[in-house]
Amino acid sequence: MDERTEPTHAQVVAMLQRAQALAQRAMEAGHHPFGALLVAPDHETVLMEQGNVDSVNHAEAVLAREASRLHPPEFLWRCTLVTTVEPCAMCAGTQYWAHIGRVVYGMSERDLLALTGNHAENPTLDLPCRDVFARGQKAVRVIGPVPELAEAIAATHRRFWRSR
Repeated sequence: MDERTEPTHAQVVAMLQRAQALAQRAMEAGHHPFGALLVAPDHETVLMEQGNVDSVNHAEAVLAREASRLHPPEFLWRCTLVTTVEPCAMCAGTQYWAHIGRVVYGMSERDLLALTGNHAENPTLDLPCRDVFARGQKAVRVIGPVPELAEAIAATHRRFWRSR
């Protein structure tokens, strides 16, 4: 029996706003502007936060690896990974193996690709996380993109990538 509950739309927006604030802080610290949270099954308690580290240690993958070290899989299955931009194939795979049962994202990977193009620091894969999860044996739930936050997230990325 699947014991996961769904967040309300207001909870989704609040989680993404917090992830966006984290992405802003990452950018101000000189990192790529990505932010990720691990949110408890109550859809409100933030268990972990992670900004982007570098081109290989994405916020989502670092967070998922640490979450799997700290929490049992049956608990993580009821949690949500919240991220500003749709997880890339690497991050979606890491989330899958960590057994985190839901992802919420604000802006699509395809929209990020349109902003960054073939930038050497962000060679974006055009591979939606839904496609990655569909190849697996677990029903990872996906919520995103979220239109109310997509433009604010895109604006942050436009500022950042124009300066590179």
